[in-house]
Amino acid sequence: MFWELIFSRRGRSVARNLKTTPGFSVLTGIFCVAMALETSVTANPEFRADQILVQPKKNSAPDAMARFHTLHRSRVVKSFPNLHGLQVLQVSKNETVASLIAEYQQSGLVDFAEPDYVIHTSAAPNDPQYEDGTLWWLNNIGQSGGTPDADIDAPEAWDVLNSASNVVVAVIDTGIRYTHEDLAANIWTNPIDGSHGFNAIADNNDPNDDNGHGTLVAGVLGAVGNNGKGIVGVAWRVQMMACKCIAANGAGNDSGLVACIDFARTNGARIINASLDSTGASLAVSNAVEAAREAGIIFVASAGNGIPPTIAATNIDMSPHYPACYPMDNIVSVAYTTRDDVLAPYSNYGATNVDLAAPGDQVYSTYYLSDNYYFPPIGFGYNIAGSSFSAACVSGTFALMIAKYPNEDYHQIINRVLKAVDPLPTLAGKCVTGGRLNLWKALSPPINLVSIPAANGLPFQLRLNSGANRECVIQSSADLSNWLPLYTNVTDTNGVFDFLDTDSINAGQRFYRAVAAP
Repeated sequence: MFWELIFSRRGRSVARNLKTTPGFSVLTGIFCVAMALETSVTANPEFRADQILVQPKKNSAPDAMARFHTLHRSRVVKSFPNLHGLQVLQVSKNETVASLIAEYQQSGLVDFAEPDYVIHTSAAPNDPQYEDGTLWWLNNIGQSGGTPDADIDAPEAWDVLNSASNVVVAVIDTGIRYTHEDLAANIWTNPIDGSHGFNAIADNNDPNDDNGHGTLVAGVLGAVGNNGKGIVGVAWRVQMMACKCIAANGAGNDSGLVACIDFARTNGARIINASLDSTGASLAVSNAVEAAREAGIIFVASAGNGIPPTIAATNIDMSPHYPACYPMDNIVSVAYTTRDDVLAPYSNYGATNVDLAAPGDQVYSTYYLSDNYYFPPIGFGYNIAGSSFSAACVSGTFALMIAKYPNEDYHQIINRVLKAVDPLPTLAGKCVTGGRLNLWKALSPPINLVSIPAANGLPFQLRLNSGANRECVIQSSADLSNWLPLYTNVTDTNGVFDFLDTDSINAGQRFYRAVAAP
């Protein structure tokens, strides 16, 4: 598989964008009709009635804080020394959340006091099958009435790279069934105690899934590839760290989210997938995300969704959802598209706060009920959909990108992915890029060769456009059959380099093409 653009000496395009695609067989599939999309919180933020979050000022004496806690019968449930001393406080029976926050704010002892906002999963629970076309988001050839190529071009991308076995992705969610046949080989193991993550609900090291949502997300992101079982994730091999902050009922709170972000940061995660959603803006969470940013971690957040048929999608520029709308530049917020390559009707959007879209409708993935269970069963009648799964596609993409470009920082990796989207009319004005994820373009950007006009008698000039820091070779031929390397260079940060063929002045007809360096 390769891209090339061939020019004659006179600058006429002879052939372009030659692409070979692996064969793909499709059986007739049965796809679901009934809706069971992602849940979302109401416009009035929910919060725990028994806990608040406070961050002591740097100059606050510990004794003074302790006395103030005692005065208000506030017990420190958990503290985060690495996050500026953030504390989770239990609210006594004599106080309300509002009154206690007010008292701490007026005390002069804290930088902030805030509710412990409730967070929810962005989707309700949802292959055997890549070859039969069930996983349409990886390779869409129009199966079940979809639009051909409304996908992330996974088969082409996997020819470039399919493993990110040294990259740790923290899945902050309801946990993961880490013993599942299609996930176990891709689950991170803590070298200290052999566990597989963290459970902020039970405050222990067993992040097993008791809801299903996190196991669904994990399957889309990193189900084991080429193992003859079930499905395949975007990354065939990867290390998924299970971080549980959502309980069996599909709800959690900010203190649990902070704890999971902190665990991921301190245990080597390079990417955090947060397929969860709240309308409560938390300084504690934003500070935890900022700490992750300082550690170079990419934070992928689902944009959230409405609930059919009564709650419509939200413009999150106008009605912010979190963590998608925190301002840190390591956050990549993701909306979701359908098999027809349009923005899903229940997907949230935002020209400023949503970065891109990715497929997330009619999802089929691993599930938590047993070690060989997938959901939904064929013919069950559910449409499992939402930005939870589009976020998982993007997280799997980032894992492969980090594996390919290990020396690049999070800015460069994010920039590569955002520049490689496929523009879609229904995404124009709905997200920053106006486009849908394309894994292949991100991993192996197309090479475009254009001629730069030159006066007669002057050397022939060419400009090559591709991905940043990519080594490419310009070749020449007199007969379009025998090609010789003419010039090799690495593109700049904008993906460009120029070439002046000084030997072309006295040469006869000459053809040019550009290919990626082997």
